[in-house]
Amino acid sequence: MGQQQLLLIILGVIIVGIAIAVGLSMFSSQSISSNKDAIINDLNNLFANAYQYRIRPASMGGGGGSYAGYKIPATLSENENGTYVTTPSPVTDPNAVVFAAVSTQDSNRTVTVTIDQTGRPQATSWTYGGDFL
Repeated sequence: MGQQQLLLIILGVIIVGIAIAVGLSMFSSQSISSNKDAIINDLNNLFANAYQYRIRPASMGGGGGSYAGYKIPATLSENENGTYVTTPSPVTDPNAVVFAAVSTQDSNRTVTVTIDQTGRPQATSWTYGGDFL
């Protein structure tokens, strides 16, 4: 083989290597974004569950207009996306619940949010940690 052919082979190997590295990087960032979206979706389900507890009469096992005493059901506290807790657990504040989520893929990836008496998250209360920033 001539020198020109060897240079073309080396150039081809370098280009393929760069393409593989870029592809892996794109896949990794998509995986992180997908995990964050899944955790936010799970938190939305927990918001609905907590609000249902708040509006359910105490005689039917609810909070009777208060979040105090709310605990995340065992079936919703952990899944393939993350682990979810309230702080404190059980909830003591009658008008707000603080939810914290930790990703199962990386324990440094966290989401914390507070919902108010309407069952909606407070706009300024979302906090992200780790790769979710």
